[in-house]
Amino acid sequence: MGLQECAGRLVGNWHLRGISGGEKKRLCIGLEILTQPPLLFLDEPTSGLDSAAAFFIVQTLKQMATDGNKTIISSIHQPSSEVFALFDDLYLLSGGETVYFGDAKLATEFFREVGLPCPSRRNPSDHFLRCTNSDFDRVNATLKGSMKTSCRMFGESSSDPLLNLATAEIKAMLVERYKTSDYAEMAKREITRIANLEGKTMEFNKGSLASCWKQLKTLVRRSITNMSRDIGYYWLRIVIYIVVSLCVGSVYFDVGTGYTAILARASCGSFISGFMTFMSIGGFPSFVEEIKVFYHERKSGHYGVAVYILSNFLSSLPFLVAVSLATATITYFMVKFQKDFPHYAYFTISIYTGISVVESIMMIVASLVPNFLMGIITGAGIMGIIMMTAGFFRTLRDLPKVLWRYPISYVNYGAWLLQGNYKNDFIGSTFDPLITGDAKLSGEFILQDTFGISTSHSKWLDLLAAAIILLVYRLLFFFILKTKERLSPLMWKLNAKASTLQQWRKASFKERKSSFVARKASREPMALQEGMGSPLP
Repeated sequence: MGLQECAGRLVGNWHLRGISGGEKKRLCIGLEILTQPPLLFLDEPTSGLDSAAAFFIVQTLKQMATDGNKTIISSIHQPSSEVFALFDDLYLLSGGETVYFGDAKLATEFFREVGLPCPSRRNPSDHFLRCTNSDFDRVNATLKGSMKTSCRMFGESSSDPLLNLATAEIKAMLVERYKTSDYAEMAKREITRIANLEGKTMEFNKGSLASCWKQLKTLVRRSITNMSRDIGYYWLRIVIYIVVSLCVGSVYFDVGTGYTAILARASCGSFISGFMTFMSIGGFPSFVEEIKVFYHERKSGHYGVAVYILSNFLSSLPFLVAVSLATATITYFMVKFQKDFPHYAYFTISIYTGISVVESIMMIVASLVPNFLMGIITGAGIMGIIMMTAGFFRTLRDLPKVLWRYPISYVNYGAWLLQGNYKNDFIGSTFDPLITGDAKLSGEFILQDTFGISTSHSKWLDLLAAAIILLVYRLLFFFILKTKERLSPLMWKLNAKASTLQQWRKASFKERKSSFVARKASREPMALQEGMGSPLP
């Protein structure tokens, strides 16, 4: 495939320059060949390649088809004469109708019999295209005008049938002649012979031949390698998290346990559990690229949906743990929350859970809205609703019961994490009263009276509820991918029908338009038209 020179280079993505477009195409073909499929479909494998690279690609495919006893079907755009000579059979279509189907080497003979011989120095594929593509009508009209001028000047005549017939007429003639030709009969006999073969069956495997463990191990290793190489995937986000954590720690540095510290601690906890997890939507462009790769590889049956989702979770685990540890360590000890390890561990796990939930939400958005701008806007809108109903801007008990309190606040991971963080910080702490000399305020009293948070259940139950929401989002992601996979054939059929109907309407419109023309305009210069040589009648 000629990929030795770029073997150590990155493929590239939306922000990282990698290999060229032609190298990417050859890489995709190579990936499909590695699976050793008995039947291989290729859509314009030589597009974007120079003539030499295109020839070597098709030559490799030809050798694989011959030596490996495989069937390779390829659509190809304007192949060179050398590339065209490598094909065994040719299926030529025009407007959805069969112009020729049979031995590729006999195609020129068929066109010659119809009265459209291929010139000796012309590429056969270019000749076929000129005969069947209506875009060449304008070219032929221009050439026809030039030939008329040449004929007047030098007394020559043109015998090229392409200049005397419209493409629609040539196409209709080819279609009708092929239906009754010996080439069509030969093709029918060959199809009948193949259909009646006995004892030879072709086995197709719908899934991957590798075990689930092998698939998972390979995907995790590849994803970790990809994430570690791509600066914008996690490394840049880790740096931003560290910078923002330092800012938060400096703003709320050693906030203390005074009366004013009650609101300050609540604000700090809300910012960390809300906005710090909100920043995870920055990974949306990478999610979109990953989803595209998944769709491509899933169509080839390389691995299953469940394996992909699990591998994504495992491969992102070390990076999200690093983000959570960095954020929790900086903010926890700069703000000086409760000084013991269990509270610090809970704080770290809470941040990790929140970031994981946001990533799950953005992956769902990426599977439904595969567009950078629209996806980020959609994700930001979802996160805005989550932050608004989390319980800080307005306590949960004061939210309107219809819709916002029931059910949104109960399916809002931010509400559960915020309650858990408040309990983690306030329970066991005491704060100075508003009036000096009054009794100190307990954290439990502040939670119930000020923030309307019940202390009847443990903070670990709040964390468990957020973890369940994380699991539900992953299952929802799985359901969406499976549903899209099952509906894709139906959507393809609907799109094909719509495209066919549109082409039919265009064709019928052209026919109606031509019937309205009462007189064909002359292509002769006005000075040569009858009655125009003199101003007198």
